[in-house]
Amino acid sequence: MHADCTRRQWLLKAVSAAPATYLAGSSLARAGAVPSAPVAIAKCKTYDASELLPTLNRLFDQLGGLGRIVKGKTVTIKINLTGGPSARVGYLPLGETHFTNPEMLAATVHLMGRAGARGIRIVESPWSSSDPVEEFLLLANWEPLDILRAAPNVEFENTNFLGNGKKYTRFKVPFGGYVYPAYDLNHSYEDCDVFVSMAKLKEHETVGITLSMKNCFGITPCSIYGSGAGVDEPNEEPKGGRSILHGGNRQPSKSAPAEKDPTTPRWGGYRVPRVVVDLVAARPIDLAIVDGIRTLAGGEGPWAPGIKPVRPGVLVAGTNPVTTDAVCMAVMGFDPMADRGTPPFKTSNSDNTLRLAEEAGLGTRDLRRIEVIGTPIKEALFDFAAIGRGGSYRA
Repeated sequence: MHADCTRRQWLLKAVSAAPATYLAGSSLARAGAVPSAPVAIAKCKTYDASELLPTLNRLFDQLGGLGRIVKGKTVTIKINLTGGPSARVGYLPLGETHFTNPEMLAATVHLMGRAGARGIRIVESPWSSSDPVEEFLLLANWEPLDILRAAPNVEFENTNFLGNGKKYTRFKVPFGGYVYPAYDLNHSYEDCDVFVSMAKLKEHETVGITLSMKNCFGITPCSIYGSGAGVDEPNEEPKGGRSILHGGNRQPSKSAPAEKDPTTPRWGGYRVPRVVVDLVAARPIDLAIVDGIRTLAGGEGPWAPGIKPVRPGVLVAGTNPVTTDAVCMAVMGFDPMADRGTPPFKTSNSDNTLRLAEEAGLGTRDLRRIEVIGTPIKEALFDFAAIGRGGSYRA
């Protein structure tokens, strides 16, 4: 980088010159064999309904309209309540830092109902809990009734254990899996026609970024994959976090498939990206929605060192999670072709989840092959690297 060129100027030049600077990272991508899909970007400064509703509506219209995706269908929306309601950044509302925002969720549910969705189930697997999701929302100062009344036939379910189902559903990984050949999940992920991942635009201590794909790490029940999981059968009163998936310290409950190769590395930067790709392949995301109106830079929650509240003022959506997350990375000022040792994977030293997903044939991360609709990347650009972790990525 030239001394007289600021980081932002360099990023703008890089994005504008995408065909020259973003090179396909796998033979599949170079051959154009992995799928691509358009990604829509919109600027949105607030969660006020007067701005948020029309902006979201326009975003979905640019993808062909919500009706095309949800009309007459049942929808499951995976939200993110990472860390629980007691973990806060100062006095800021949780939905303005690391939680899914309640206004964002209510607006999306309302638009889906208006587009003809037959039923909407909102799910999350809160860390180490079998309590109703509504209890977490109340502790986070949400009003669950605002969500439940946003459209007809809306409900919540905690998918951290068996919940309202009679048995777990086994989801096989089509390509055989990086870590596990299949995963046992709550019935909610099977009992739907459309699966939606609603994520925040954030970095992550372990895997560098957390967007629509990483959000699906939380669809796994702690009853099977948590540190307090039952040895033979699931523990229907889940205890502890997903240490089995993070560090591979033990096998999941014997009722579920064991990992393919227990001799592989046990560190999170190796395991977590691969588990995420396994899960997204096994339970595909039909609509990815990433909220960057207000979020965090530097990490996924208050426990991450160097985090700072930021207001990028942007929303991103797409029907392929790999292409959507690739565009999100570019909006954050990161190269979706980057990998271990380079931002945003410099501190975490993690493998790039997008690369692994691309190599598994789930979608392209090559910006040259992704149609961006709405606001151009260079106009939505918000330099996370210069802000998060005390600017430790700054060149």
